[in-house]
Amino acid sequence: MNTFNKEERLCSRKLIDLLFKDGSSFLLYPFRVSYLLADTPSKFPAQVVINVSKKRYKRAVDRNLVKRRCREAYRLQKQIQLYPFLSGQEKLLLLSVQFVGKKIYEYSFFEKKLAAVFTKLVSALDTGHKGVEADDGAH
Repeated sequence: MNTFNKEERLCSRKLIDLLFKDGSSFLLYPFRVSYLLADTPSKFPAQVVINVSKKRYKRAVDRNLVKRRCREAYRLQKQIQLYPFLSGQEKLLLLSVQFVGKKIYEYSFFEKKLAAVFTKLVSALDTGHKGVEADDGAH
């Protein structure tokens, strides 16, 4: 079931505002990840939004390439680490993955780094505290 359905995309303005207002975040270069467990019922255990800065990548083709690689890596990695952890919980994970890298990397790099992001995210959710704060002190 390596799909990425519409229901897995975070589109609700209300939920996005809630995520950035009340959620926790951490930086694992080249990704900045914000997350929040919400009590919203959903068919899928997680909803994600993937961002690439227009300020950093002026050309739309570059932004779209990075977003495509991020989405593909997410689609394949979610079944390995994220969904098995979330299957026991009744809550919905709201997730924002922002690409903050300065150059466009190969797909294998995205896959490896997103696996590391999921490992850190699962450990942060598993410990139960509010979250892992960003290492650089910026929010």
